[in-house]
Amino acid sequence: GKWMRDEAEKRIGHLYPKVEVTAAMAEERPDLARYVGRKLTVIAWLWARTVKSPNPAHPDVRVPLTTTFMLSAKKGKEAYVAPVVHNANYKLEVKVGTPADRAATLKGTKVSRNSFRCLVSGTPISGDYIKAEGKAGCIDNCLMAIVAEGDRGRVYLSPTTQQDEIARQAEGEPNRGAISIPVCGSTQYIGVRPYGMDSFDSLFTPRQTAVLATLAELIDEVTNEVSKASVVEDAAAYARALAVYLALSVGRQTNRSSNLNFWDRIGENIQQVFARQALSMVWDFVESNPFSNSSGSFAGQVGYLAEVVARLPARSPGSSATQHDAVLPHPKTGTLISTEPPYYDNIPYADLADFFYVWLRPSLKAVMPSLFATLATPKDDELVAFAHRHGGRSEAEGFFLSKMTEAMGRLWRQAHPACAVTIYYAFRQAEATNEGVASTGWQTFLEAAIESGFSVTGTWPIRTEYTGALKTKKSTLASSIILVCRHRAPDAPLATRKEFVDSLKAELPTALAHLQSGGIAPVDLAQAAIGPGMAVYTRYAKVVDAAGEPVTVREALTLINQTLDECLSAQEGDFDADTRWALAWFEQHGFEDGDYGDAETLSKAKNTSVASLQASGILQSQAGKVRLHIPLALRADWNPRSAGRVQAWLALHHLIRVHDAGGEAAAATLVRDLGGVAETARELAYRLYAI
Repeated sequence: GKWMRDEAEKRIGHLYPKVEVTAAMAEERPDLARYVGRKLTVIAWLWARTVKSPNPAHPDVRVPLTTTFMLSAKKGKEAYVAPVVHNANYKLEVKVGTPADRAATLKGTKVSRNSFRCLVSGTPISGDYIKAEGKAGCIDNCLMAIVAEGDRGRVYLSPTTQQDEIARQAEGEPNRGAISIPVCGSTQYIGVRPYGMDSFDSLFTPRQTAVLATLAELIDEVTNEVSKASVVEDAAAYARALAVYLALSVGRQTNRSSNLNFWDRIGENIQQVFARQALSMVWDFVESNPFSNSSGSFAGQVGYLAEVVARLPARSPGSSATQHDAVLPHPKTGTLISTEPPYYDNIPYADLADFFYVWLRPSLKAVMPSLFATLATPKDDELVAFAHRHGGRSEAEGFFLSKMTEAMGRLWRQAHPACAVTIYYAFRQAEATNEGVASTGWQTFLEAAIESGFSVTGTWPIRTEYTGALKTKKSTLASSIILVCRHRAPDAPLATRKEFVDSLKAELPTALAHLQSGGIAPVDLAQAAIGPGMAVYTRYAKVVDAAGEPVTVREALTLINQTLDECLSAQEGDFDADTRWALAWFEQHGFEDGDYGDAETLSKAKNTSVASLQASGILQSQAGKVRLHIPLALRADWNPRSAGRVQAWLALHHLIRVHDAGGEAAAATLVRDLGGVAETARELAYRLYAI
């Protein structure tokens, strides 16, 4: 790996020059005085994509599309880009310290998710305009800043003409990876295509392409030399193994060498492309220096692999792994099965895999010819429901149902009858219709499981998921939802729709209370309730309506979700009068103002009064308007032991306030002091989440 790095630097190192700190640079930046006359190794080049200004007065000015001008937000080491606009032009200068207008600096030129403003004129730049520019091949980029290795940390420097020009010298380098990026039905996972980036080679700068192509070629040279050596018993096999490990190192480098990498301004490092399973558009991207000894370097990627190899072979008694298509016959039966099947149309893994495949193939097609026989990854047999692969949504759904039924049938035949089959299926229910909430993904998966002879006997929610997204208010599951399945009894009875609904209403409240007492997150409750709900549905051979027609899985899911809502609503009977008032008011107004007259009318219906609600601290009433207090506005010295009567609403919102300020330990102390009210506050949290 080190030889490859050094050899690549000999061949293309001129594309990655050091940056010299001059006296002129230090005049404006006293912090650079110690570096004057020295050439510093660059860690990263920070670029912003540019488009022509849509302002007719400045048709030839290319303006940056940047989500932030902040380079380092680390306390005491702040650095930022200060744009200097003069007439119809601008230049970007890097400064250190706290910017005068921090909010504007953090915002960059971004206005909303996909729209910006012209740096020169302030003219709005719409998402549609940017997409049109991208499809016309008119999106370019400009160098915003240079990050170099200093004596005690990062040094941020203004862009220089020389550094910009050298980066563009690679334009003539051979391009690789001209494999088309698929047209998916959604841009959630392929977010780059609408901007004209329709092939994988467009995801790399020419300089990055040159590095990855050079490293791929050097793998061949390394393995050819090793295969000729006589120091190992089977030099050819040793060379093949070495090629695989080195190719994986290049794969890691690919993840740090794209124009979709971004700069972490807090950690001051280069973040990988696949922070999640998607090719997301990045407006201000970072280009790493593979020849540095810092973030994004090739030495770092090889180092990771070397640590793994040092621990191989990693085997324990009885461990072995084989790859097998779940749809095809398998010789083993009577087995214990735990599986995570594909999630309908969630993530186009095979499409995303081409990001790496186009660089792995040149290095490994001679080593593993059958695995790398095709120009791109095989996709036709991937068990997902993508309309772009199957000619339409209904055809894709039919493919998924057919293949999933085959796969579940194989599992049914292989599973030991005494053992439960556990299936991870964390697919979100996101389809709301006039009939209620259901999900095509859940519907088709459950249809396949039931058709194969399984019945669902329960749900195990297991807290496995990263919860950072929940804190940014993304609708993300906090747990893996595991369905527990067993062979359906051969003598399972028929049931009417009414019998099914009656059983749901009788059994789901107990199951719901059990899930809540186990501390399942509100975000997961609807998912987890599918288990006990489908346990009722699948205990029957068939559920039929009054006309003798079968009640479909989709209708069963809708009924389960309706019953869940009824259960949560019924829990309101446990709440005190003030909490019931606050809940009804919140459902209408949230934390916004409402008319006093409406509040007073509602209070009479709930057997309370606006005056007592204000006295307890739940709301504010003035000038004919009423507003619920947000948690932050509640009294910090509130103590439930001296408060007298404690309403569940107040208890819950003080818990939120305390948790935000002091974390789980502080909240736990308050839970102890609340006593039995804490349980009612928990029920209220589920109800509020449902609203």
